[in-house]
Amino acid sequence: MAKYIIKRIAMAIVTIFAVATVTFFVMNMVPGGPFMSEKAISPQAQAALNEKYGLDKPLSEQYITYMSDLLHGDLGLSVKQRGRTVNMIIATKFPVSAKIGGMAILTAVLIGVPLGSIAAFKRGTPVDNVIIIFSTCGIAVPSFVVCTVLMYVLSLKLGLLPTFGLTSWKNYIMPVMALSFYPSSYIARLMRSSMLDVMGQDYMRTARAKGLSQLVSIFKHALRNAILPVVTYLGPLLAYTVTGSFIVEKIFTIPGLGSEFIGSITGRDYPLIMGTTIFLATLMVIMNVLVDVAYKFIDPRINLK
Repeated sequence: MAKYIIKRIAMAIVTIFAVATVTFFVMNMVPGGPFMSEKAISPQAQAALNEKYGLDKPLSEQYITYMSDLLHGDLGLSVKQRGRTVNMIIATKFPVSAKIGGMAILTAVLIGVPLGSIAAFKRGTPVDNVIIIFSTCGIAVPSFVVCTVLMYVLSLKLGLLPTFGLTSWKNYIMPVMALSFYPSSYIARLMRSSMLDVMGQDYMRTARAKGLSQLVSIFKHALRNAILPVVTYLGPLLAYTVTGSFIVEKIFTIPGLGSEFIGSITGRDYPLIMGTTIFLATLMVIMNVLVDVAYKFIDPRINLK
């Protein structure tokens, strides 16, 4: 296990380095600069700003400087939020996104796993058909449509929930519902197909032949093996969701990392774009390693190499 983790950490470092390199050069290939949109800025002031943030140097020198700072954990200064470092922005905004994302993931698992298991248990019945329709719609409908429908029904028509900000517990309901709609639907379909596959295995027939009730055999034997694909999906999903769905945060005016990332792209805040991308890539790699380790605990027969 220790050897495997060390190997994955080494691979993670290479992956993060590759992501940082590609993002840096692709970002700098885009015409223009972060100060091109500044109103009434003189060429002298623009040159001074470029010099301050090191943007007047050759691209290769900028890259070496950035990667050197990155090795020391320094993600640089934001060029739009003057006086604030990228580390400071991520430290401030990430907890907001993580809180909403964590609630959304928990909701998705609590809804998706039971629905998928019930659909497999009731295969071919109207209950199964209803769950399949629900999960298909959840996968097909874009998140901005879900947000719009929730705001129209729960806020505009019924007046039950606020539409922006995070001033009370009611503000969390619609963002969590919107964020969990797709993953709960996907998990339900994933769990259904996996459960059907497991229920057809020889050891399940043996368990029923020994007199175990179908309910006991499902919860004691089938669920533990059927949930492995869901665990695989949860790794990258968790990394993406806890950093905040960009669209959901923008629509509900949530001051999280997702909205900051959108703002950095539209404002060409190069250090913030780099910092949030590297942070997301790092989180993604960590989640994948944790998922692989979780495999071993869920099914000891799995051999990590």
